[in-house]
Amino acid sequence: MSEFTVSKIFPSDKVNQAKVTQLLEDAGIKRDQNLDYTCGIFEDDGTLIATGSLFANTLRCFAICKRYSGAALLNILVTHLISIQFERGNTHLFVYTKPETSKFFKDLGFYTIAEIPHLVTFMENRKSGFADYLKKLKDESKTTQESAAIVMNANPFTLGHLHLVEKAAAENKVVHLFMVSQDSSLIPFKVRKELILAGTAHLNNIVYHETGPYIISQATFPSYFQKDQESVIRSQAQLDLSIFVAIAKELSISRRYVGDEPTSVVTNLYNRIMQENLPQNGINCTIIPRIESDGQAISASTVRQYIKEDNLSAIKALVPQSTFDYLNRPEAQEIIDNIQKQANVIHY
Repeated sequence: MSEFTVSKIFPSDKVNQAKVTQLLEDAGIKRDQNLDYTCGIFEDDGTLIATGSLFANTLRCFAICKRYSGAALLNILVTHLISIQFERGNTHLFVYTKPETSKFFKDLGFYTIAEIPHLVTFMENRKSGFADYLKKLKDESKTTQESAAIVMNANPFTLGHLHLVEKAAAENKVVHLFMVSQDSSLIPFKVRKELILAGTAHLNNIVYHETGPYIISQATFPSYFQKDQESVIRSQAQLDLSIFVAIAKELSISRRYVGDEPTSVVTNLYNRIMQENLPQNGINCTIIPRIESDGQAISASTVRQYIKEDNLSAIKALVPQSTFDYLNRPEAQEIIDNIQKQANVIHY
């Protein structure tokens, strides 16, 4: 296979990008919307026989022509993509793959974090990566007593988020608050974290954790080998919950609080799957009704829509004072400008 070389396929190269899409479709894979690097292996006549891509610190969208069976081309692709990641400064890498192809990645130095049979395997290139993360969480906790948990994106932190945290804090001795730290939201993680910490500073039984790469966001979960949108949501929810159960066992978490979301298809389906699965693992799932303002449920989507409409005054009734103050500071202007440029700021 030494005669084969890997070539970068530029976004502007419409002809070869179309070949990538076709090769993926031939393999039963939909092209992922989140790709920032794509490469391919070509025959002398320009026929694309293998492709793979990157997004952030993940490897994704692999397809090999049926005429080239075995793992040799996959090996060449993965070696190339890992070298690109290392050039970018990314050394902790992740891959989502079908369970039936996970063996190829194991042979290339990847280790399984979690797997949903017949759906998806989530892997990383560090043997003790997830174990090290669990140890970090335990070191941050400094307690072994029974506790509750919340996983929160807070894009941005609203009175709805505050109500959820205060409810959990009032009903439990310890609450682990996991802040989704992937930067795939309109408001950067550094700011979201600042707003969460400021908005909950009056509560003394919260333990704060960054999710790192393990509790993944909807924006970065790969959809390319799922047959429809509901399958994508279900597989991510099941994968998330598999990881969360491992975390819960480590931290003695027996209850997870989530907010009701009357307008989001994704969150409603997530909540249903949590209600089905968490009790089977000894974890109660408590869904808290959304609080309202003027008869409308408070949500981060509504806040973002007001920002898009340049109606900051309407936000005051929906967010803690600390969030409102931040959005009116000069350093928030870049974020506000970015939100106002978006075609849509409401989550599906």
